[in-house]
Order: sequence, then structure tokens, then C-alpha cells
Amino acid sequence: MHKYKISGNYSLLIYSSKLKTDQKLSLLVMAAGMGSRYGGIKQIDGFGPNGETIMDYSLYDALRVGFTQVVFIVREEIKETVKEIFLPKLQGKAEVHFVVQSLDKYVPDAYKPVNRKKPWGTTHAMLCGKEVIDGPFAVINADDFYGKEAFESLASFFRNAPAHHHAMVGYTLQNVLSEHGSVSRGVATPDADGYLQSMKEHTVIVKEGEKIISKWKEGDEVLSSEVQVSMNCWGFQPEAFALTEKMFTDFVAKNHSNSSAEFYIALMVSELIKQGLGKVHILPGGKTWFGVTYKEDKEEVSQKIKNLVKAGVYPSKLW
Repeated sequence: MHKYKISGNYSLLIYSSKLKTDQKLSLLVMAAGMGSRYGGIKQIDGFGPNGETIMDYSLYDALRVGFTQVVFIVREEIKETVKEIFLPKLQGKAEVHFVVQSLDKYVPDAYKPVNRKKPWGTTHAMLCGKEVIDGPFAVINADDFYGKEAFESLASFFRNAPAHHHAMVGYTLQNVLSEHGSVSRGVATPDADGYLQSMKEHTVIVKEGEKIISKWKEGDEVLSSEVQVSMNCWGFQPEAFALTEKMFTDFVAKNHSNSSAEFYIALMVSELIKQGLGKVHILPGGKTWFGVTYKEDKEEVSQKIKNLVKAGVYPSKLW
């Protein structure tokens, strides 16, 4: 048992599970998104029988398979609220950090001040965890439900993963769409050995009749319903931060005048593979997913959680 001091006046007791590297296994939760299509702060909205957020279930699943550090990436304006909600729940269970994804973090001085309101995207959110993570880590969205199998798959992967090997939990496209509008998904292409060969971010995917269509300025692209996609459930070795920081610097140089440009993890992963800096496994843990892109998704998500509680997958009161 180890005692850690974290920001503020909080002390947490940590019970560490032993990884092959004797390093703690971290969960980085991206909770700084704006939720523009949802119309509210969906990261902290209540969905469970006792007002639990979707994030609560991911935290519960991660802790029970051996994750011992939780890093919340947040916006300054919701930092204290997130801390008030989650710190008491995690007391005595995990080492906890709250890191602000400020718009100027890791941006070269030549491009400051930053003239934008929207965060730089998921790769920048991940990069913000560099200051507190020094071992293997998983990355998830705060507003997506990934299922316990995803975290089991990642924890198992890290216990046996060779150096320079990373992971993506794969989900089947037809199971991760919304009935209420378009979604953004990273579509995976495996190589002959089953490793991830490339990743392409499709920002407007809709279902039209029996077809799943990706909308591009150049025209429509029909996608297979069975293709594996990323739901931003990743596993990385800490070495990924170096490439991420370099790529983000280059991204800012090219896009500093475009206030809507976003740097996706899919772009970083594709570059990692292209440069031969590592391999990315496609893990089979993506059995159950649901999330909230639109306000209309809330009732359906709440019902799905209620069904899982009724089936005994989760206790009615998590903490």
C-alpha cells in the first residue's frame, strides 16, 4: 500500500496490482469536450439508477481489473465540479489527477495567444496526460460506455505486451451508430497479421435505409456494417507521448488559423504505424458500447444501464 499526495489537500491510499513492469496502470479519461450536439455537459449528466454518470461505470470497470491511477482531462470551467463528483468515490481506490486541457498547453510560443474556443481534439487531450503518466495507460471518452470486457482486454494486454506495442479495442460499426443523427468514427484497416495497418477518421457517418454512409465533400462512401472502428478506447505505452507532442507541434503550425481543426488520435496512430515506431493490436474487447451524442440518446442509454443492473452486471449502487 502506498500513499500519494495529489493537487489540493487530498491524500489517497493506493492498492497496487503488480504489472510485469511494476508500473501503475493508468486510465486517462477525456472529459473536456464541449458537448455541442448534446446541448449540455454530458460528461457529468446522470444516467444510472442513483444518478451515476457514464464515466462512473468505466471507472468501476477499470478499477476492478487492476487500473490504479485515474487521470481526468478537463476544461477549467468544469474542473471543480468533476473533482467534487469523483474524488470522494475514488478515495482509497486510486491515485487521481485532474489536468486542464487549456488551449495553449503544448502550443509553441510562436502561435500564442490561441484564437479558438474549441479544444484541439483527442490527441491533444491525451498529450495533456504526459505530465502525470509515466507508465502504460488506457485512453477513453468520458461519455461513452465501453463495457467491462474492454477494460479486461486492455489490462490483460498490458500484462503481456512487448515494448513498442499498443492497442485499440475494436467495435463493430453497425453496433456503434446513433438513431438520432450522424456520428464520427475511426475506421480500422488490419494488415495480414491482424495488426492495425491504418486508421481513417470519418467525421459524418449516417445510416440511410440498409446502408451505412460516410459523407465527404467529394461524395458518399458506403461502409461495411462489420468493419472494426475505434471508439477512442486505446492502450498506449508511455513512449507514445514523444511522437504525440511532435505531431501536435506540426499540427498547430499547419492549422493555427483554423479554429475548428481537431487533431484526432487516429491521425497519431496512423503516423506511428507509418513510421514503424510500433505495432497496434486490435483487441476483441468491444462487446458492448453505447453513448450519448444527442439529447435524444439519454433515455435509451439510461434504460440500457438499468438492464445491466437488473442482470447483475453492476450493483444498483456502484460506490
